[in-house]
Amino acid sequence: MSPGEIAGLVAAFAFVLLVGVVAVPLVKLGRLIDEARGTVRGLTDETVPLVREVTTTVTTTNGNLVKLDGITGNVQEMSGNVSAFTALLVSTLGRPMLKASSFSYGVREALSERRRPTGTRRAQGRPTRGRG
Repeated sequence: MSPGEIAGLVAAFAFVLLVGVVAVPLVKLGRLIDEARGTVRGLTDETVPLVREVTTTVTTTNGNLVKLDGITGNVQEMSGNVSAFTALLVSTLGRPMLKASSFSYGVREALSERRRPTGTRRAQGRPTRGRG
């Protein structure tokens, strides 16, 4: 064999060795890409139903919030009505009741003054503390 043929044979062997060394990482890279594709497919298959459920939940919640808004508005209106009614009752019944209670207190004091003996009556008609 001539030196050129030996050099060609060595070059061919080196090329086969280089292809073998490069082929192993390429095969591993192919497997990694296949696994990544499977993972993405599984993630997509699980995510789409989840997004649909979330959309349904949000829609239902928004509907319930609209109902709650109506209820809150009604409660607020009712609270205003109760407040107005209370103010009306105080203005119509409160003052006359206050006058009636003041009048009854005055009558009671006057009657209690008449029942006391003449020497023990109070000087100004006001109750004094400590003395009977």
